[in-house]
Amino acid sequence: MNARATGTGKDGNTGAYGDTAAGIAVPDGALAAEATALVRDTASELIYHHSRRVFWFGSLQGRRKALAYDPELLYIGAMFHDLGLGEKFRDSGRRFEVDGADEARRFLERHGVPQDGIRRVWTSIALHTTPGIPEFMEPEVALVTAGVEYDVLGIGFDELDAAAREEITALHPRPDFKRRILEAFTEGVARKPETTFGNVKADVLRHFVPGHAPGDFVSVIRDSRWEE
Repeated sequence: MNARATGTGKDGNTGAYGDTAAGIAVPDGALAAEATALVRDTASELIYHHSRRVFWFGSLQGRRKALAYDPELLYIGAMFHDLGLGEKFRDSGRRFEVDGADEARRFLERHGVPQDGIRRVWTSIALHTTPGIPEFMEPEVALVTAGVEYDVLGIGFDELDAAAREEITALHPRPDFKRRILEAFTEGVARKPETTFGNVKADVLRHFVPGHAPGDFVSVIRDSRWEE
């Protein structure tokens, strides 16, 4: 894997990978190149651009916090984090985060990545919609979530330099992003609503799927087979 870094970039190019924005370069090795091609081929343009921004925003947060992280592992986590929303996973019966994490694990195993790196990437994807936990884990895990929270929720918006933000969004624009990402979330989990119990995607279905009745934790306890 790449040497651990604090997000300091190098001169890049205008190809599909190796690009530089805000002083941070996408890893330019074969692993990152293949991951980029895979996501471009299998995910929507919306998810591709979002995932690339997640890498940059996560990297900038890592640089701001002086975290030592592996840029290649962070890049793979960012690029794969929403693959589980795709059509091929919509009847899996599993949380989309797990589907994406397993897809990343298979990809990394094919490339002979050490198990510790695979575990970090898997965890970064599996927990990226579980606030309050990733920030206390390995930097790659924390920074995938930080990048997602920045791009989707605007958490920490003013912590990053406006010029850096504009440079990243110029490279990977986000037109009508709020509406389009909510639509992608809805389509990704609507056929397996049971997987949203206890997580943020339950809110998505409540807003956009007529008649959706989200699971209720208290009711599950009260209605269990236990007498008391």
